[in-house]
Amino acid sequence: MSDHKATSRSVLTVGDLLSFPALQMRLLAGGGGLGRTVSWAHVSELEDPTPWLLGSEVLMTVGLAVPRSGEAQRRYLERLDDAGVAALVLSTQLRTPPLRQAFLAAAEERGFPVLEVPLAVPFVTIAQEVAAAVRENSAERLGAQLQVFGALRWMAEENLDIPALFDRLEQLSGYRLFLCTAQGRPLLPGVAAPEDVSVLPADADAPPTVPGGFVLPVLGPGGAAGYLVALEQAGARPAGLAVVQHLATVAALRLAMVRQEREVLRREGAETLAELLQDTLDPASAQRRLAHHRLDTQRPVVLAVLRRTQDDQLEGALSDHPHLTLRRGEDRLVLAEPGFTEALAGLPGAVCGVSRPFTVGEPLRVAQQEAEWAAGRAEEAGKPLVHYGEDATGRWLPEDRRLLSALVEQVLGEALRYDAAHGAQLLLSVRTWMERDRRTEEAAAALHIHPNTLAYRLRRFGEVTGRDLSTTAAFTEVWFAVRAATELGVAAAGP
Repeated sequence: MSDHKATSRSVLTVGDLLSFPALQMRLLAGGGGLGRTVSWAHVSELEDPTPWLLGSEVLMTVGLAVPRSGEAQRRYLERLDDAGVAALVLSTQLRTPPLRQAFLAAAEERGFPVLEVPLAVPFVTIAQEVAAAVRENSAERLGAQLQVFGALRWMAEENLDIPALFDRLEQLSGYRLFLCTAQGRPLLPGVAAPEDVSVLPADADAPPTVPGGFVLPVLGPGGAAGYLVALEQAGARPAGLAVVQHLATVAALRLAMVRQEREVLRREGAETLAELLQDTLDPASAQRRLAHHRLDTQRPVVLAVLRRTQDDQLEGALSDHPHLTLRRGEDRLVLAEPGFTEALAGLPGAVCGVSRPFTVGEPLRVAQQEAEWAAGRAEEAGKPLVHYGEDATGRWLPEDRRLLSALVEQVLGEALRYDAAHGAQLLLSVRTWMERDRRTEEAAAALHIHPNTLAYRLRRFGEVTGRDLSTTAAFTEVWFAVRAATELGVAAAGP
């Protein structure tokens, strides 16, 4: 058995087997896949042997497993290819039915080698050639496996960061490694996601073999957190499924460590933000803690208030932005540099209010009021994101809620009591009309009433409050009072 000596410097391929004179093989179809790696040779007469395969096998059959119809033959070939089989070897002059055009066309399209071997060459001869070729590389593969299994020791002793760790694992395993979530997004920082997400399985229990490598789940507390995709590198010696399984375990451990680090940072950030809001943190300590969270204390920051969002969605949107978060009831408060707010606007169903930029060291009480006001305005307007100052009125309102209440009572008190006593909607009508820049027909349509009815309500409001809305002074006073009522939550909801 000297024909396989040429493979001692590289992995065994289907093309190598085809070139061995002693095997007398002939290519029937699928010549585009002659570079496929061969790890073993096995005989099977099952119509679907894939549950018992690991990938890269040369599957040999006398033909009992091959269906007779063209469509069934095509499905048989596709099952083998999807399971990562390297090639199909058929023995001539035995039980193989006529090969249909659909079968041969599928082999060509997929680059799945279909080989024919004469009856004079027993299957055991092919198996022996494959075993001998694989055995020559076994010592080197074992060395690579042992080094890969030492990955946990490297992490502890050398403190390798994630990119350096996976670079080394690629060199030793012979695979190009990718990590991603089930949706194809990056799973660990510094490790790329695969460009072709079609290799990802429908579920974590799917067979691990894919063309040119393996895909294995990266497990977390709730099941599969994502997937490791290991694809053979050209000219390398792939270390096999056992090593890839170990790589998935290393990825799972590193993911757990990253999540733990993020959780510690999140809790520390929440404590820091709570102390900043209470104004109990001195400037030097505040700057030191913010720098620990990668926030530049020399640049402006903003405070955001988010409503109707989930923590995992928020963390995903903020993953690329240094930030502090704090939960207050149903609200989430976020402190970060101004550029992060656009990421929040895309959170499904969430509304966000953002303060004006300020510098670290200023009290956060004003920023919190601004962000809460903007969040309320976003809810009223049905917008996902509002920055404080977009409505110029807000900046002129007093911060003291007692003063806001006094303004509402003085200007709108009679109208509020009239609405309560008569079931009327004077204040809602006035507010809708003002928000639509005094366009009566548009405001009436929003209120679902006739323009004449709206005109009557405006006149009645003026009679009840003693303020003629046709004058600039009265209009301005009422507008500020309406905004103050909205801030206090006493104004009727808009249409």
